[in-house]
Amino acid sequence: MSEWIASGLILTGSTFILIAAIGLVKMHDVYLRMHAATKTGSLGLGLICSGAIVLADNWTARIEIGLILVFMLVTAPIGAHLIGRAAFRAGVPFSSRTQFDAGCEGFGSPRRANSDDQQA
Repeated sequence: MSEWIASGLILTGSTFILIAAIGLVKMHDVYLRMHAATKTGSLGLGLICSGAIVLADNWTARIEIGLILVFMLVTAPIGAHLIGRAAFRAGVPFSSRTQFDAGCEGFGSPRRANSDDQQA
């Protein structure tokens, strides 16, 4: 029974990683590609590691696989944040299809002191 569970987890994880790879090719700018790589890639690796934990024979192997999973889940968001921040600061253009929320024009620019800020 555990082989079936592990196979399902590994197959599902592989599907998510395939979706991440397709997203890297199909997305239009670095910000969307970064999102596709980290979100679905982390979920796919998590499912594959879970399947490997189910199949592991001893506790040492389970702990090692668990440490790999924790390391990936901790470092992937940090790496994605740093890539996105570097791209934003370098002025990498957004896709022409990107829509922005109202009031976001000043994001990333230095805050200007106005009369309300000086009174406080």
